[in-house]
Amino acid sequence: QVQLVESGGGVVQPGGSLRLSCVVSGGLSSLYTIGWYRQAPGKQRELVARISHALPERSSDSVKGRFSIPRDNAKNTVTLQIDSVKPEDTAVYFCYADDDRGDYWGQGTQVTVSS
Repeated sequence: QVQLVESGGGVVQPGGSLRLSCVVSGGLSSLYTIGWYRQAPGKQRELVARISHALPERSSDSVKGRFSIPRDNAKNTVTLQIDSVKPEDTAVYFCYADDDRGDYWGQGTQVTVSS
C-alpha cells in the first residue's frame, strides 16, 4: 500500500517561496505519476504540477514559470517549490500518485500566503 506524507506548509509572505515535500512509502519506481494538487476555500481541487514516466510534465497555467517539482529517488521524495507566491496560491496542497493498483492522496498541508 502506497502512503504519501506531506510536510512544509505554513504561512508564506507574498513574493516569497513555498517548499513542500512528499515522502512516498514503498518508493517512487513503481509509480506512473506523482505530483501536487491544491484546493482553495470554496473551490474545486486543481492540478498544480505532476510528472510521469510516460507523459510530459503537466502544470497549471497559474504556476508556470514559478515552480519546480524535483524528485529524489534515493529519499523517496518529491518536492514542490513555488516562487514569487501570491495570495491566490493560498490553499491546502495535496500530494498525489498512482500506479497499476489505483490512486493515492496525502492528507494535505495548508499553505497561507499573507503578510
